[in-house]
Amino acid sequence: MILLYLEMIYGHIKRMKKEINQIGKDVIDLQIRSLRKLKNSINQPFERAVKSIQKCKSKVVICGVGKSGIIASKISATLSSVGTPSFAVSASDCSHGDLGRITNKDILILISYSGNTLELENIIKYAKSNKILLIGIVSDKSSKLYRSSNIKLLIPEVIESGDGIVPTSSTTSQLAIGDALSIALMKMKNFGKLDFKRFHPSGSLGNKLKTAKDIMLTKNKIPFVYENTLMRNALKILNLKKLGFLVVINKQNLNVGIFTDGDLKRLLQKKRAIENIKIKKFMTKNPFVVEENTLATEILSQMNKKKITSACVYKKGNKRRTTGVLHIHNLLKNLK
Repeated sequence: MILLYLEMIYGHIKRMKKEINQIGKDVIDLQIRSLRKLKNSINQPFERAVKSIQKCKSKVVICGVGKSGIIASKISATLSSVGTPSFAVSASDCSHGDLGRITNKDILILISYSGNTLELENIIKYAKSNKILLIGIVSDKSSKLYRSSNIKLLIPEVIESGDGIVPTSSTTSQLAIGDALSIALMKMKNFGKLDFKRFHPSGSLGNKLKTAKDIMLTKNKIPFVYENTLMRNALKILNLKKLGFLVVINKQNLNVGIFTDGDLKRLLQKKRAIENIKIKKFMTKNPFVVEENTLATEILSQMNKKKITSACVYKKGNKRRTTGVLHIHNLLKNLK
């Protein structure tokens, strides 16, 4: 009897697990369907919205109520991070003084699935009376927000999860249209990785966006040696700098080659007398060089492909004038 009872409990738990997993899959399926409909709805108003925001000389102000208000904050943060100044305002606070933060040089984006949210009425009136460009992200064509918007970004009707009453598919669509606007603007403004880095100096993102300039060794830390230096003197510098390589330069201080401890080992294996021979005889010409704004992750990838451990860094416009050096060890240390 006990064994039968345990088997029943185990079977019930197993069924419950399957049901829970299926619920999760159903929620995501509904959101996928919503996103497909949204993708197919992207047309001329979206293009108008992007071009209008691109021309904006002030800020993009975003506002919503409830869950849409949370989405507004996220869209605003994304826009700001990719080069479009923005801030989010609370719809309720707007009725208590925060409307003064919005000027006729700004662009106002209001987000509401129904488009008839009472808290937005005062904001719509304010936008109209102050001739503020209003972009509405809304689902109902008959709504006040849709009718009042200068640019209408229509969210296709969706089926919500949780018996059709929990904002899920609608908020996913709102978030997606916000991301689409942000990335389209990023591309239109040619906002690249280095621009992104300026706004994300810390954390894992900042780490990934470090450049050669951020971590290279400079000035007296660079192991320079002139091409006519005798090997006995060059080896002293190699030992002193402790980087495992020397940057060989000519009288004009231009990079003409590199000499590594690997080169030294190969010479010693041949048992050659090298002390009184000039280093240019043994250096490797055309060393690996990178521009100072190259991402450190890209440099590390190139080093691994080429099976080398060092790189010379130059400023844009003069590949042969070394301004810094990188060793694979300090790359790895800075990319942890």
